[in-house]
Amino acid sequence: MEPQTPSSRRVLVAKPRGYCAGVDRAVVAVEKALEQYGAPIYVRKQIVHNTHVVKTLEARGAIFVDETEEVPEGEIVVFSAHGVSPAVHEEARQRGLRTIDATCPLVTKVHNEAKRFAANDYDILLIGHEGHEEVEGTSGEAPDHIQLVDGLDAVDQVRVKDPSKLVWLSQTTLSVDETTETVARLKQRFPTLIDPPSDDICYATQNRQVAVKEIAAESELVIVVGSENSSNSKRLVEVAKDYGARESYLVDNADFIRDEWFEGVTTVGVTSGASVPEELVAEVLARLARHGYGEVTEVEPVEEHMRFALPHELRKDLRAS
Repeated sequence: MEPQTPSSRRVLVAKPRGYCAGVDRAVVAVEKALEQYGAPIYVRKQIVHNTHVVKTLEARGAIFVDETEEVPEGEIVVFSAHGVSPAVHEEARQRGLRTIDATCPLVTKVHNEAKRFAANDYDILLIGHEGHEEVEGTSGEAPDHIQLVDGLDAVDQVRVKDPSKLVWLSQTTLSVDETTETVARLKQRFPTLIDPPSDDICYATQNRQVAVKEIAAESELVIVVGSENSSNSKRLVEVAKDYGARESYLVDNADFIRDEWFEGVTTVGVTSGASVPEELVAEVLARLARHGYGEVTEVEPVEEHMRFALPHELRKDLRAS
């Protein structure tokens, strides 16, 4: 590699990056609820998987709880973008809670698919990560019909009643390539396995992976801004390594960046997960500029224009006010 000079160092910034429509909807829902009803507003689980977003909303009066039973009776609770099971809705009803359902519409689509196939007595193979909130919510729609397939190693453990009535669904934030590989392995075992009526992996997850593939091919180092519990952010790190980056790191913010990462690095790629506000990316770019990576080029292989309306419970009250 030719000697590094400040003029030869550059940054490739992926676009699209950061907030997707579902995250934006969920975060704005909490902000609007605080404005409309006043603090406190309770939120079950993290509204989105990002430490900075959660701390910012806490400072404004949001209270995050792990379970619905922690919300005082009669209070308002917001369900996170990852979705909840019918049992959680029922528990909220029994406690007299006022609910605002900020589940991403694309997650709701998967829930509806699960209910429809279960009603027709299909076995459902849900490709996803054990313990993830989205997987728990989807599984709760039809627990007697759904079994989790967590990666290639789980394929051999799958047992079904009737291979002719078998469908796969997936968590929306998975790696596109890894999911394709898992489905291919499942179809080797079950040739009659049915595909979902539409792709379950969300448009934003796919678009961010397409963009990071493009910058990774030209970058020795890729920095992904996102929190450790963000599934889609962690997948971006994996995809970057698979598509050419020598190293890729997940950072919550610019303070997590280490000087030793830049040894022998001419080109740094930067992207962010779907729950990351743009201000955190700006701080990373500022940190890179101090290291001499001042030439910044945005790489946009796919345009993104998706928007979602706020939850209907909130829209109704906002209109009336």
